[in-house]
Amino acid sequence: RAFPISGTLAHPRLRFTPVAANGEDTITLPAGYGWHVVAAWGDPLWSGVAQFDQQTRGTAASQAMAFGDNCDGMAFFDIDGHKLLAVNNEYCNRKIIYGNRESDLPENDEDVHKGMSAHGVSIFEIEQQDGQWRIRLDSPYNRRLTPTSRMEITGPARGHDLMKTAADPTGTRSFGTWNNCGNGITPWGTFLTCEENFNVCFSTPSQPEAGLSDTLKRYGIKNVDWGYDWSRVDERFDVARHPNEPHRAGYIVEIDPARPQSTPRKRTAMGRFKHENCEVVVADNGHVVAYMGDDEWGEFIYRFVSTGKYIPGSGENRNLLEDGVLSVARFEDDGSGRWIELTPESTGMSREEICIFSRIAGSKVGATTMDRPEWVAANPYKAEAYCCLTNN
Repeated sequence: RAFPISGTLAHPRLRFTPVAANGEDTITLPAGYGWHVVAAWGDPLWSGVAQFDQQTRGTAASQAMAFGDNCDGMAFFDIDGHKLLAVNNEYCNRKIIYGNRESDLPENDEDVHKGMSAHGVSIFEIEQQDGQWRIRLDSPYNRRLTPTSRMEITGPARGHDLMKTAADPTGTRSFGTWNNCGNGITPWGTFLTCEENFNVCFSTPSQPEAGLSDTLKRYGIKNVDWGYDWSRVDERFDVARHPNEPHRAGYIVEIDPARPQSTPRKRTAMGRFKHENCEVVVADNGHVVAYMGDDEWGEFIYRFVSTGKYIPGSGENRNLLEDGVLSVARFEDDGSGRWIELTPESTGMSREEICIFSRIAGSKVGATTMDRPEWVAANPYKAEAYCCLTNN
């Protein structure tokens, strides 16, 4: 809503009559505004895909080719006149996607695969038809990224022993992105999707009472998952068998919507934690600065500063998130604060370990614990950043 200042509205574009609060199950807008559905869970992105079936809630095959569940961070891109939406599909509502099951849970392998395919990112072109925006079926830009899509691991942690698994002995590529929460947009036109509660999909079914390392516990890994049962169809999610697999989740993932065949890149230099969003700005000196919150109680606020500088129109900009300095915030009782760089000297950890265990690195330098630092926003006209604390 708009708030009057001295009898006028704060911004001339916000000239509307505020709507009153109500409990109606609809979207209420001021006079002169309207709304319509652009994309709904289960809507196909390609022709030949079965339309959403309310009775069965779809299949694994149809869900993999359709708009995902539970929208979170999203962004709009105009690429040579093509209007694209990139939307995070953070997780699936078990009681809804499995509402056709008496247990409200996945009951077979097909159910599990369907739930997995509801996670990730949906990228699709939209077009106007009869005055309303709709998905453009079969657009070459349409894309679904799920927990099985190939990703490239970049940055200092690439190829490190802690990143190597049976599925990827090289530690250079991972499979999938999930629990994608907030997002960011880069000045060079890419989408940053932020992996948050990745831990809830791991479990230890092969050893139900297996002891877990302190590093796994710090990231919320437990012997049981949240009822998704992914380890049933993919043993990568059985931590007792593959303890390094969680090290490959919890990153900022950079996606190029203009190149639908490109491989998304997990940016380990930006740290591993429960990312909410990624606010990207270009400093006066040309370096790219990203502000990030770790959305869990008692965790930290981070800043990443690129080693290279942003050059408008340069193809080298695509590598700016590959390398840089990761810092963590420390606040004093008098309201002042400072950024503490996470380096081998300040933490006693290797650079690779700092990237993989950023939370532990932050604790080692005395970062200020926060009440679930979530979304960060920067003032475009002044050197200010704001962070929303979820529990406040």
